[in-house]
Amino acid sequence: MATPIQVTNDVEKNQVQNVPIDDNLDYTQRGQWLRAAMLGANDGLVSVASLMMGIGAVKDDIKAMLLVGFAGLVAGACSMAIGEFVSVYTQVDIERAQRKREKEKGDCGEKMEELEEQNLPNPLKAAIASAFAFSVGALVPLLAAAFIKPHKIRLVVVIAVASLTLVVFGAIGAAMGRSPIAKSCLRVLVGGWMAMSITYGLTKLTGSDEITEM
Repeated sequence: MATPIQVTNDVEKNQVQNVPIDDNLDYTQRGQWLRAAMLGANDGLVSVASLMMGIGAVKDDIKAMLLVGFAGLVAGACSMAIGEFVSVYTQVDIERAQRKREKEKGDCGEKMEELEEQNLPNPLKAAIASAFAFSVGALVPLLAAAFIKPHKIRLVVVIAVASLTLVVFGAIGAAMGRSPIAKSCLRVLVGGWMAMSITYGLTKLTGSDEITEM
């Protein structure tokens, strides 16, 4: 026969096991890497789609559009990687300097310092992740336009695919961070439309005969 103590322990154990894991998560801990991933993917998508829309405003050639898009992918991925590496390395240097000052004051033990050192962000991993996220986003408009020769249809497809992907990115980011999905989707969608529209409009406005005859 189970004792009252055993019954109580079994009940508590079952209660713990029945608690959804997500309810115990601190979603703010996801903020840093989620921000970097979503920023990279959205930046890659919007930047390359806008570049392609810009060149499409003054030139019908599909090769020119794809070349500009690919150049934007490579340049953007490198820029994101270098920027993230420098940014995270700066953060690491600041945290190490602070912990060194705390150690000199006797506020930080050796074991605690070793543990905190292991928890520092990795600049190289952050750079690789940022470049990868940018490249994934940038590939979407490139692949959408790669096999469509009619110029106007190509532009419409780029806009449509980019818009759909922006909504998906917004929904994923909101779901993983447990924030309002509709608001997140609308925010990234309107931002993407603005970027593509401004790039297309200004390029069309300033386009010259020399650009058209490239």
